[in-house]
Amino acid sequence: MPGAVLAIDYGRRRIGVAASDPLGITAQGIATLDGRDRPGAIEAIATLVAEREAGRVLVGHPLSMDGTAGPMAREAEAFAASLRARLAIPVELVDERLSSFAADQALREAGLSRRERAAREDQVAAALLLRAWLDTTQREQDP
Repeated sequence: MPGAVLAIDYGRRRIGVAASDPLGITAQGIATLDGRDRPGAIEAIATLVAEREAGRVLVGHPLSMDGTAGPMAREAEAFAASLRARLAIPVELVDERLSSFAADQALREAGLSRRERAAREDQVAAALLLRAWLDTTQREQDP
């Protein structure tokens, strides 16, 4: 796997960003961006891609439980298209059903307050999305 992988948990108010190490072993939240400033968020992601020498960006695709694309899924698709236009590396949509729910549950179990959870939830959701993708990719590569 060439370079780190970034994962994006897109939201209208906040955009969580997580990154792997270059070997694809770890996944950790690295930033929360302002989702209301889409051009600024795209530039911040481009900067993170350069700094981390990322080889791929994953954008969470919040499909409905029945697999259909609702309004947020279409917004994530448009955001991914904007990233593709700006970056010279692959940008792919990845099913993220329940990642925000799982992130909130993990933060609740850690005993964080509502304010602390809100500050970290998007990064944790991105990290969970990335971890799942890394695990699936690793299983596909193992004989």
